[in-house]
Amino acid sequence: MKRIILTGGGTAGHVTPNIALLPSLQKEGYEVMYIGSYDGIEKKLIEGMGIPYYGISSGKLRRYFDIKNLTDPFRVIKGYKEASSLIKELKPDIIFSKGGFVSVPVVIAAKRRKIPCIIHESDITPGLANKISIPFANKVCVNFPETLEHIPKEKVVLSGTPIRKELFAGNRIKGLDFCGFSLNKPVILVMGGSTGAKTVNERIRDSLTDLLKDFQIIHLCGKGKTDPAYNNIEGYVQFEYINKELSDLLAATDIVVSRAGANAICELLALRKPNILIPLSLGASRGDQILNARSFEKQGFSYVLKEEDLTPSSLIEAVKTVYNNKEEYISNMNKSKQTDSTATIVSLIKDLSL
Repeated sequence: MKRIILTGGGTAGHVTPNIALLPSLQKEGYEVMYIGSYDGIEKKLIEGMGIPYYGISSGKLRRYFDIKNLTDPFRVIKGYKEASSLIKELKPDIIFSKGGFVSVPVVIAAKRRKIPCIIHESDITPGLANKISIPFANKVCVNFPETLEHIPKEKVVLSGTPIRKELFAGNRIKGLDFCGFSLNKPVILVMGGSTGAKTVNERIRDSLTDLLKDFQIIHLCGKGKTDPAYNNIEGYVQFEYINKELSDLLAATDIVVSRAGANAICELLALRKPNILIPLSLGASRGDQILNARSFEKQGFSYVLKEEDLTPSSLIEAVKTVYNNKEEYISNMNKSKQTDSTATIVSLIKDLSL
């Protein structure tokens, strides 16, 4: 039996594509293990799948000054030593990395141990963690054609993102029943990412009175970001995070308001969900979500609303525009050639682990 170590973490976007690969890898006979941080979101998600999980020390590599910059390099060094020991012990045939800072020591250790490694980069431009890891990888899978110019030609593969199969199996009625909603009003799903989005959360709540006249709202707020003041409002439900029931909630949804993380928007494209994207601003990110959103807007898949322009009135206008033109957005998405990349990536894994 071939062995594969999956790695990646920090946000759900660094974990869900790995989860999407699991059924195909197991079908091909791979024994799957996972290396992540001691207590990141990946630990809960992966252990819930019954996959052996190994935690290592993880430090964040920042482009800005922070007092933690003085201590985190030592955490990274410790993580490298732990990853190297685990790879020696577990003896994988190959490693697949979805990125995030916890993956860096794993990828570097794999190179030292002469274990082939594949990286997946979701965004148009590689993040810092993957930039560091790319020289140590055998292949780099990417989502967007625009990314090809940023990766060495001999390594890059235009694959797309693995999509979790269960997302296509949702039941609209189950989703509505789970939320206590009726069939009489369309549904908006608001997703701020696994860590939540403070500004998006606030503007949604500021707009509730007007939005609830015509819509029902499912609000995924992020950990610790639900507000008891908004409990028991008819047509509005809030959750920190949804896992098992997400496919049903998506099936019940007519339009989505979302951050512009690459994995999330690729899932919306695959599901043909008209959407409003509110990318993280340049002040809060390296601008990757802005580039992702622009690409989807240019292709007619999404309506983009800048966070700095986000007000109750601009949000309500965006919702009405997308809902009234939802068939046009769906038609544009139906023309997309971007498909589930699972078969492509699994084929690469098989070739490199021979």
